Amino acid sequence: MALPPKLYTWLCGCFAALGSILFGYDLGVIAGVIVAPDFLRVTKNPSSDYIGFIVSSMLLGAFVGCVPASLIADAFSRRFAIMVGAIVFILGGVLQTAAQNQGMMMAGRFFAGVGIGMLSMLAPLYQSEIAHPSIRGRLTTLQQFFLGIGALIASFVVYGTNLHHHNTVFEWRFPLGLQIAPAVPLAFLIMLFPESPRWLMAKGREEEALRSLARLHARGDTSDVFVRAELAEIKAKVAEEKGTASGWSEIFGSSQNIRKVAIGVILQFSVQITGVSAIQYYAPEIFGAFGYSNSKIFLLQSINSIIALFGEGACVLFVDKFGRRWPLIIGNAMAGACFAVATALQAVYPADSPRFNPHAGGAFIAMIWIFNRLLLAF
Repeated sequence: MALPPKLYTWLCGCFAALGSILFGYDLGVIAGVIVAPDFLRVTKNPSSDYIGFIVSSMLLGAFVGCVPASLIADAFSRRFAIMVGAIVFILGGVLQTAAQNQGMMMAGRFFAGVGIGMLSMLAPLYQSEIAHPSIRGRLTTLQQFFLGIGALIASFVVYGTNLHHHNTVFEWRFPLGLQIAPAVPLAFLIMLFPESPRWLMAKGREEEALRSLARLHARGDTSDVFVRAELAEIKAKVAEEKGTASGWSEIFGSSQNIRKVAIGVILQFSVQITGVSAIQYYAPEIFGAFGYSNSKIFLLQSINSIIALFGEGACVLFVDKFGRRWPLIIGNAMAGACFAVATALQAVYPADSPRFNPHAGGAFIAMIWIFNRLLLAF
């Protein structure tokens, strides 16, 4: 018996979002790896600069991975590009898990980053192109929700290995190896899912686009009224784009286009400039300023990941109801206020200062939790 169309589309979108679990898992796992005693021994006690290179090499790879992602997706299909991204990530995960020195670790982080960069770009694209218009907003927010799931899993894995396998090779190699698990089914099963009808239409494969739409929205019924109307709309839009497209230069060809690009770039930039990723990566150092042990820090991070997941879940549920603009503005303003308070607390009451107050540490943790809740919800 065929699944209801919207449920089937949700499942397709969730499967594509496995790539976001990889990103979220990396956010949560590396903080535990870089302070594991056996990891420091294997990598010859790297300096803080090298630790920074190890952490940021994934981000460099993600930047590089964004470049070919759209080219591969347009030339060979969305599904194929997702498969390539997952395979590259698996390569990076294997190198990290088997790392014997700093160079091998950085190479693994870089290749994993390339895969993450590709998947972070491709999953929302695929989701938006297969979604029913009534659930498109919620479906594309799955990327952030699954990122939160990845961070949550990583936080508890790191906490468990630090608590029960401290100072052993298992403490860091197991968490790094576990990140490969979601990438394997993504790489080898994505080609079994429906292709993007929009991509098929752009390639002149109208009959295949019709069958894909029918599979997604009408249990395979190609005569369905909605499927036929959606096919006609996609065909018209693709024809319009082909008639007006002039390459990448079109992005900067008018003030209106420049404004749209600027808004998109600034929104993405604003998320990262908040430092939300840096807090995840360097949690032991940041929370350690208030005198917390690593095991306590990883427990706090796990709780933080749970709270953040509630925020991301709220976004999935309500994004189509309340819109995008005002929740974004209000959420960012409130998150900024929380971060300002947290920064002031850390500056005024550090653990190595006579002014140190344990209650300030608790308030700092609360501000970070609320900050993540607001930022990831809006």
